[in-house]
Amino acid sequence: MPTYIVLFNYTEQGIRAIDRAAGRLDGLKKRLAELGGAVEAFYLTMGPYDTVAVLTLPDDATMAALALSLGASGNVRTVTMRAFPEPEYREILRSVKVAT
Repeated sequence: MPTYIVLFNYTEQGIRAIDRAAGRLDGLKKRLAELGGAVEAFYLTMGPYDTVAVLTLPDDATMAALALSLGASGNVRTVTMRAFPEPEYREILRSVKVAT
């Protein structure tokens, strides 16, 4: 199943309602389960992003729809990266043809 790294920043609305952020995370986990995915890891972070999540979902279209719905909530802005675990990385490398 595809893996995605999602970088989150709270919006002004989201930070004003920070006392409800844990409940929003619980809601995200429930929604992911309904979509056939999961939160593999979640971190509160220091630096340019407020939180980071590692998610699995069935496909890119499902991840795109989820990212749009998260943004539409008004509480967070996201940056999403498709992540390839080491076995997939190695397979991709085997298929690389270097021009000579």
